[in-house]
Amino acid sequence: MAVAVQKAWDGGIVRTWLDSRIVAARADQVAAERGGRALQDDCDKATAEEMVCTLMKAGAAADAQASFLDGLRLLLDREDYVWRGVYDDMRFDRHVRSYIRKLARMAKTNDGFGKTAHYQ
Repeated sequence: MAVAVQKAWDGGIVRTWLDSRIVAARADQVAAERGGRALQDDCDKATAEEMVCTLMKAGAAADAQASFLDGLRLLLDREDYVWRGVYDDMRFDRHVRSYIRKLARMAKTNDGFGKTAHYQ
């Protein structure tokens, strides 16, 4: 039977990952904006990713796994999300909640923060 070894939480790697996702999300927004009306959902999705990563990078939440998860829970408990450049508020809220859940899964398993490529 293989025993899974829990990696230690590294706030520096998490902050680097958040920075790379913010840059990638902004690039995706620009590409979606150039695509016109047909790519508005893609723009909202990239905007949601940028918002979540920006809010989680602020402060010292990324320093410890527990505080990072608490920050995600607080963010998920909000009623609505306001950010610039959003086309459809309901769709944007859905994308934000979806991205928060994805990030929470990553934080619980402490896996995936080493991948800083644009497309994941």
